Amino acid sequence: MDKNMTSLTSHKWRFFRVGGFDQVKLETGADLLNLDQLDQKLWVALACPTTGLEFDPKTLALIDTDKDGRIRAPELIGAVKWACSMLKNPDDLVKGGDTVAFSAINDSTPEGSQLLASAKQICINLGKKDATAITLADTSDIDKIFSNTTFNGDGVITAESSSDDETRAVITEIALCMGTVTDRSGNPGIDQAKADAFFSGCEAFDDWIKKAETNADEILPANKATASAFSAVKAIKTKVDDYFGRCRLASYDQRAADLLNPREEEYKAVATGQLSINAAEFASFPLSWIAPGKPLPLRGSVNPAHAEALAELNTKALVPLLGYRNELTEADWAELQDKLGAFERWNAEKILIPADIMAGLEKLGIERVREILGSKARENVTELISRDKSLEFEANSIAGIEKLCRYVRDIHKLCLNFVSFHDFYGRKEKAIFQAGTLYIDQRSCDLCLKVEDSGKHATMVGMAGAYLAYCDCVRKETGEQMQIVTAFTGGDSENLMVGRNGIFYDRKGRDWDATITKIINNPISIRQAFWAPYKKIARIIEEQIAKRALTADAAVSTKLQTAATGVVAGDKVKPADPAKKIDTGTLAAIGLVMTTLLAALGGIFSAFLRLPGWQIPLAVIGLLLAISIPSMILAWLKLQKRNLGPILDANGWALNTRAKINVPLGSSLTQTASLPPGSQRDLIDPFAEKKSPWPKIIVILIILMLLGYLLHTTGLLQSLTAPGK
Repeated sequence: MDKNMTSLTSHKWRFFRVGGFDQVKLETGADLLNLDQLDQKLWVALACPTTGLEFDPKTLALIDTDKDGRIRAPELIGAVKWACSMLKNPDDLVKGGDTVAFSAINDSTPEGSQLLASAKQICINLGKKDATAITLADTSDIDKIFSNTTFNGDGVITAESSSDDETRAVITEIALCMGTVTDRSGNPGIDQAKADAFFSGCEAFDDWIKKAETNADEILPANKATASAFSAVKAIKTKVDDYFGRCRLASYDQRAADLLNPREEEYKAVATGQLSINAAEFASFPLSWIAPGKPLPLRGSVNPAHAEALAELNTKALVPLLGYRNELTEADWAELQDKLGAFERWNAEKILIPADIMAGLEKLGIERVREILGSKARENVTELISRDKSLEFEANSIAGIEKLCRYVRDIHKLCLNFVSFHDFYGRKEKAIFQAGTLYIDQRSCDLCLKVEDSGKHATMVGMAGAYLAYCDCVRKETGEQMQIVTAFTGGDSENLMVGRNGIFYDRKGRDWDATITKIINNPISIRQAFWAPYKKIARIIEEQIAKRALTADAAVSTKLQTAATGVVAGDKVKPADPAKKIDTGTLAAIGLVMTTLLAALGGIFSAFLRLPGWQIPLAVIGLLLAISIPSMILAWLKLQKRNLGPILDANGWALNTRAKINVPLGSSLTQTASLPPGSQRDLIDPFAEKKSPWPKIIVILIILMLLGYLLHTTGLLQSLTAPGK
């Protein structure tokens, strides 16, 4: 299909327009079957992640054929095509449900016929011989399906796979030597690889033993005791070689003898501590005192750390090979190693057989190994594995039945959240990317998405134009944690701040403690934008008042401290009372502000008074709009750009459109608190603050001053107070 132009197809598509773009309706099985003919430029999404969605992850894993953690359009099309080919009526995909009737499976193809047979076999294995349909729950319990089967197509056999006792014993021995793999029935078993390795090991072990038996005089000079003799020699060889090497050097130059023996300082170093009974502290010292040409004593004056090893050398190696010795000469030592040389070379060939296999075979013994090799055990085991493997297609068809059940239940819903955003814009069901609902600040927010890294996510959502809050969510009872991002599309942001707490309900209805950790600030509504300038002016006034109050408080504190210091120092001059002292600079500043304010307000009121009465309300409205319209226009422009695309793209989606979130849609995504219909409200607040008369008095004084100013500026005051009037 040419992706650069709208495909020509006989299928008639139906579209609906919402979110500022056309979306395809997927109402019938034919719609799904022809998805490969729908131009992908008309798809809402081209890819989505397999994680972070409110969707069965196992179904997503089946669709994700390349296992890269993303579902792409071709993979979804392939899944739909396969599911449609396995059903007689593709409309079954639209009906949904987790049950597939046997009569609905398309048995006109080999694969479909095998699926039907597997579905019936599953029900038989589960004790449902009279079933006419299979459910997803039936296919999901693999242990139950294969619990009573010995041949199940995975190429793994157990001891129970054979009716022959000898073959059963060999299978058990292979498992002991080679380890096991788990059969589909859940029991430990063996596969062809382990069987081949075992029998190959048996052959190599037999050949290795035969070589020693053939050259027994050379390889086994002490017969069965040769291995023990070799081990005794190997255990002490390094120290014996060291001893004779030192003695040979002393023979070369007697002056070296003192240097070759332990020095007094070395004895002192170990003698200061508590010595153990085997004197392990002397293990690094020579086996005996070094002297030119001196034989090695095997008992008596020997290094206590190695006395036991020397005794074993004598009894296990010297006695069977050279005879009992009280001391060992260098020539005896060389002869002993020469006698064991062939055994050492033969023993080294053991590494050609893996150590784990060799350990198991040595436990079995050469007699049992040769008994196995002389029987038909290898042929029997291989035949059993082949018999099990021959059922692979049937067993895999069981997995295919589970796949079909999952696709019947899930594939249509995935298309309604991928090819189109029917669920999101329909507002009857949550979309698969909506994680739940956040309750905070007397509102509920439905557009909540899971995020893995809020810092990385926030760098990509600037173009969304939405007011976003990132929250850390925790369930203390289980220790679970997750991060979400929430879009606020209703109300205002006055009381939203980092650290604010709320409750998040996931799609399973579980509650999480949610705390705002980051905010992406954007307009929420036109209404908020209308009042924003006035709230900003109020905040500025509050900040200035607080700043002036803080400065005045600091000044008073400084003066009081100065006065107190003067009293303590005996200062006879009575300090001025700070409460009575008039700060002329402050008064001048206040007077200037009041004069400016009154002049401005007087000008406005005088302009209003010159207007006809019916125009004054219009003028007031015009003044309010003149102040608020710039903020409202800016908010309107940003709200027009508000869209879902960057939010989903930051989560790994490949969205194919902007997916606007206009004001009406935003109002449905965030619900503000309202009283239920028919509720009654008592307006008497027993804890309401008592109203002070001063605000009214101040307002009246301001009105009187403005009225006096207007009378003065218009000349009415002079005419009323002129003599003769």
